[in-house]
Amino acid sequence: MVPSTITTTDYHTGGEPFRIVAEPPVPIPGGTVAERRALAINDPDVQALRAVLCSEPRGHADMYGGFLVPPDDEGADLGVLFWHKDGFSTACGHGTIALGVWAVESGRVAAPETGSVDVVIDVPSGRVTARVHRKGSRVVAVDFVNVPSWVVARDVPVPTSRGDVSVTVAYGGATYATLPAEQLGLTVTADRLGDLTALGREIKWALDDSPHAAHPTDPRLDGVYGTIWFDDLGDSDGQVHQRNVAVFADGEVDRSPCGSGTCARLAVLAADGRLPAGTVLRHDSIVGSTFTGRVLERVDVDGRPAVLPQVTGTAYRTGEHRFSVDPHDPLVPGFVLR
Repeated sequence: MVPSTITTTDYHTGGEPFRIVAEPPVPIPGGTVAERRALAINDPDVQALRAVLCSEPRGHADMYGGFLVPPDDEGADLGVLFWHKDGFSTACGHGTIALGVWAVESGRVAAPETGSVDVVIDVPSGRVTARVHRKGSRVVAVDFVNVPSWVVARDVPVPTSRGDVSVTVAYGGATYATLPAEQLGLTVTADRLGDLTALGREIKWALDDSPHAAHPTDPRLDGVYGTIWFDDLGDSDGQVHQRNVAVFADGEVDRSPCGSGTCARLAVLAADGRLPAGTVLRHDSIVGSTFTGRVLERVDVDGRPAVLPQVTGTAYRTGEHRFSVDPHDPLVPGFVLR
């Protein structure tokens, strides 16, 4: 059953929405954030709350948001369950950036007027940090420090309706198939979005039950979350420049350069030798917004080489909502129309 009122605070990060429910009006049980996500997937009340917020007429097919929950322990400031129209994701960089801004602007985490503060957040894939930078009481940037990220597999063949492609699978808190758009004669531009979305869905679903979709230690993190198409825009001294679009879940399109997806791309570029010390990735989105990414250090995860990635961007508040749900409304929880 959906509650009669739901209060949210909305942000966007690089153009991608993030709807924050600071006090979810239904119980979300579990001992850890990862456990809460696993239980929420099969909880009709939590699923109904998610659906009413990301379905029309209160949301839309590309809506995104999060339910705040307690952190796993006192080492973090808050926990969050990320959601979209098709369910609950394991990671979300743009949402982490938005939560960092919200935590400081709402007073949840004290911050200097000029300086930086770490907002530590437990997400289903682990513990991450939003390092919030302020100048004159205004947030000017947020560094998203993610969980370790790595290349899962290279040269993976995938059939599509436009011909076979070869993808690199990489993990950045969620698992992505990545490939240059030019493989199928495409570019990461708005006029090709229909093709990118349709083919991205094909690639994601073709790999979702493959061995490449299995997380090495936690089956709750299994699955290919999406497809990242990219254009190479040229390397310069100290910078790799790419434009990308992530087609995630079942055909959702990330308007931002995708935080966890940028981490996956950092892992690939680092393994390719394109990110020597001091080099940054300029990652543009399909709407023209930009994240910058860098490798903080190279690490080992259960015997596999990985990187600790950092993605920098910021988020802006777009409004507050107090949604009403009429129990007699036959369209509750809503509908999704493409």
